[in-house]
Amino acid sequence: MENERLRALPGVDTLLHNDASADLLRTFGRPLTTTAVRQVLAESRAKLTSDALDRTPPSATELIERAASWLREQNEPTLHELINATGVILHTNLGRAPLSDEAQDAMLSVARDYSTLEFDIVSGKRSNRSIHTETLLCRVTGAEAALVVNNNAAALLLVLRALAQHKGVVISRGQLVEIGGGFRLPDVLNQSGGKLIEVGTTNRTHLHDYEDAILAIENQAALILRMHHSNFRIIGFTTEPDLPDIVKLGHKHGLPVVDNLGSGALLETTAFGLRHEPTVQESLSSGADVVCFSGDKLVGGPQAGILVGRKSFLNELRVHPLARAIRADKLCLAALSATMLHYLKDEVTQKIPVWRMISMSLSEIEIRSQRLADAIGGQIIPGQSTIGGGSLPTEQLITQLVVLPVPGVQSFTKRLRHRRIITRIQDDRVVFDLRTVPPSSDNMLISTIQQLLA
Repeated sequence: MENERLRALPGVDTLLHNDASADLLRTFGRPLTTTAVRQVLAESRAKLTSDALDRTPPSATELIERAASWLREQNEPTLHELINATGVILHTNLGRAPLSDEAQDAMLSVARDYSTLEFDIVSGKRSNRSIHTETLLCRVTGAEAALVVNNNAAALLLVLRALAQHKGVVISRGQLVEIGGGFRLPDVLNQSGGKLIEVGTTNRTHLHDYEDAILAIENQAALILRMHHSNFRIIGFTTEPDLPDIVKLGHKHGLPVVDNLGSGALLETTAFGLRHEPTVQESLSSGADVVCFSGDKLVGGPQAGILVGRKSFLNELRVHPLARAIRADKLCLAALSATMLHYLKDEVTQKIPVWRMISMSLSEIEIRSQRLADAIGGQIIPGQSTIGGGSLPTEQLITQLVVLPVPGVQSFTKRLRHRRIITRIQDDRVVFDLRTVPPSSDNMLISTIQQLLA
């Protein structure tokens, strides 16, 4: 009986020549469709062999439908755009900083055809890809030179590898941070070949701690590293020397000072009701020799590691073999260039989504929230939005939340996720924060929720 059922299954060629397979062949091509047909046939054979019941073999039509489902599932992209209604502006899991329209256009323009990535139009000779962003970054920050790599972790690794291999890196114990994904500074130092020289204690480090360590190891120190607390705060009985004092000490002993700012603020955050976040410009004016920071946090651009500072040190980084392995691609450079132009044209809060969200007025959020609440039968309550993304820890912005009391909150938010809408749950209720939703998405958000509630 089992052999009869197996023999009743159509062959691969039979299914491929079936009229019902024509659309699949046109859409997915013969190799992929053949793989799908073989997959569903193998599954059917296994089921017929293991099932003790007198099961009828699936028909050719049913097998082709299964193949079609398999093809759609296997070829569905896993990276989608979505609506972020959580109120977390720099949401690491959701891609951090959305790009401005101009940055998106710049990426598309160099993606659709060949580009001048490493070509000089005037001379007709090979050029250097760093020129596309270096001048703009120097104009924005006031630095002598700049270099862009693929993320800030790579930027820090390059600095340590190029400037401190086999030598000591002096750093406060209170700055031995771990960032997302278990990425720890001591591990980075180990990979770079540098030697960790810890000074002070977790909560208190004095300037003399740095000097004592430098003198103790004589000529074995390569640089002083300061890691900004961009994703945590130490409060209470704490002290750390200011950057200008660290720079003065470092230069006294002939050591460069590297300042890793992480979040990379280029604007004064107190103007938006937030705690002061050290800016790149402040670090440079304090004398830091190299400053590194992320492009996709408070800068509001693409994922990138940005290094700015003294030309002599940047030139060392630029020619190091590791720099080629972690260099930024044309899409990143195009988007970052467009983002820097927003800073130069003083249009950051109008053009860069992250800063548009941060600067969004409460009255605008109230008007939009009321419209959403009226449309879905929700309620409005006061709340807070979060900067997120390892930037401005504990800082929040006043906002208005739309609360939707529905039965089965977990089930409802799962249905929202399937429609690519991400929210948060508060007091067993679904909560929407429109600060992180572009106004252009309001209508889609409303119509989707109404459909799910119907």
